[in-house]
Amino acid sequence: MKVKSKWLMVSAAGLTLALSISACGGNNNNSSNTGTTNGGNTSTNTPSTNTGTNNNPAAGTVDASAAETVYKANCVSCHATDLSGGVGPNLQKIGGTKSLDEISTQIQNGGGGMPAFKGQLTDAEISNLSGWLKSKT
Repeated sequence: MKVKSKWLMVSAAGLTLALSISACGGNNNNSSNTGTTNGGNTSTNTPSTNTGTNNNPAAGTVDASAAETVYKANCVSCHATDLSGGVGPNLQKIGGTKSLDEISTQIQNGGGGMPAFKGQLTDAEISNLSGWLKSKT
């Protein structure tokens, strides 16, 4: 009976780990606009109050609304709605610690427990998301 109990505990732990890992990466939906259109503006529940275009020179021109939509569809499960982290690291000030290229490379190739998004997201989505995250300082 003791062996069954250990096996059950190991199985439950393995299942929990598998579910946690599979949650990272979120939705494979490549749609870049899932918000509600209101007079030509996309309205979404966003992790940031900035929903316009960001002209941060280090990040390039960024469509914050589109970046937030991609973030919510693919990143929230590990990095939280407010970018505070959880399974993945806190991204609230990532732009102050990583270069635009480092952020883009991490999104494309994954690593350190993060799945690769190259092939799941378009190059434009990765570029825009990277620029949006770079603006978080």
